[in-house]
Amino acid sequence: MVDLAPAVAAVRSFNRGYTKVIGVLEEGLLQSSYTLTEVRVLFEIAHAGPDGSSVARIREDLGLDPGYLSRILARFDNEGLVVRGRAPEDARKGTVALTERGAGVFSGLDERSSEQVAAWLSRLGAGERARLVEAMGQIGALLQLEGAAAHDPGSAGTGTGTGTGIGAAVGAGVGTGVGAGAGTGAGVTLRAPRPGDYGWAVERHGALYAAERDFDESFEADVAQIVADYARSHDPERVAFWIAEALGRRVGCVALVRRPTDDGVDTAQLRILLVEPSARGLGVGWRLVEECVAFARKAGYRRVVLYTVDGLSAAHRIYRAVGFEIVQQEAVQMWGHHLVEQEWRLALG
Repeated sequence: MVDLAPAVAAVRSFNRGYTKVIGVLEEGLLQSSYTLTEVRVLFEIAHAGPDGSSVARIREDLGLDPGYLSRILARFDNEGLVVRGRAPEDARKGTVALTERGAGVFSGLDERSSEQVAAWLSRLGAGERARLVEAMGQIGALLQLEGAAAHDPGSAGTGTGTGTGIGAAVGAGVGTGVGAGAGTGAGVTLRAPRPGDYGWAVERHGALYAAERDFDESFEADVAQIVADYARSHDPERVAFWIAEALGRRVGCVALVRRPTDDGVDTAQLRILLVEPSARGLGVGWRLVEECVAFARKAGYRRVVLYTVDGLSAAHRIYRAVGFEIVQQEAVQMWGHHLVEQEWRLALG
């Protein structure tokens, strides 16, 4: 029998020190009157987009007791931070969005969180900061925190094509659940592929998905086919492939290609999105997805689609915030697993 006692003691010791460093032991988080959970709920509402979020989605994403979340939202409502309503497509579903006052309160908390993290990061050298961020990415990947996200798995047995990718972390970031890690992609650069980049994209997809999702070799084969098709022939006016770099290292990639449709709508497809564990929380995923959408608009597409699987809330928050909506779901078997595939669409007007 494996003796886990030393490892358990080490993790608990780290947790005690780390929670003190990031200030979550204080009565109010970030010198406010709000608890850690309340601030995290504010974060979820603020990043749900202009129309707010469904209450059920917040409860599911954070794993909160319904009664507990109801009391938090009641406090926010009484203080004028949120406006509560009903989903237009289903009046049984509650929604919540920030008011102007709520947005101001969140903005202040967000700024203080960034300042707090920046203060203790500034005590480290550039190399130490890079090691710290990489180590945090590894911890997130090993514990399957909100960072490993598959998208565009294609359509097994439906004849609609295949594609693959890993999404990006959106959420608490370094420390408190506000600010750092919500990331705008500062310090991240996007560029066109260079020799060796296509092979890197295939290798990293295969390695990361095997480690984090236990996908079999057919997944890497699908990625290799997608990348090979793009590298062999593409029209730079209509399709694109980006490599993301941070601290001089490749940390992500994504492609936007044309997708034939039956309805004649000029459609682009977002594919092979990947963010390295060491870069999750830096806003890389946001930059890559937003770059795809901006390119699609400029190229004259009327719609963007992507394929993902359920249960990947971190990546799904990016898609929802950008404006994608789920239009179809079905159970599939691929890459050695039973999955629920989702098709998401974004109308470009």
